[in-house]
Amino acid sequence: MRANEIKEVLRRQPFQPFRIRLSTGQKYEVRHPEFVALTKTSLFVGEPASNDDFPDQMIQCDLMHVVAVEPIEMTRSP
Repeated sequence: MRANEIKEVLRRQPFQPFRIRLSTGQKYEVRHPEFVALTKTSLFVGEPASNDDFPDQMIQCDLMHVVAVEPIEMTRSP
């Protein structure tokens, strides 16, 4: 997948949380656009270990291995 395609998803208003699926089968959820850093060849996804507002680590994903970007269905509280 190209960096421009990811950039478009990140800039959508309102922001829609999404899941990155890699060719290895790994999946990473992006729940906020500020938890992502993008270069021409890589995507860095912030992975929180808890329900914290800040990521504990950044996972590097080679854009060559990103095979899908899928919206995450958000459940609403009654």
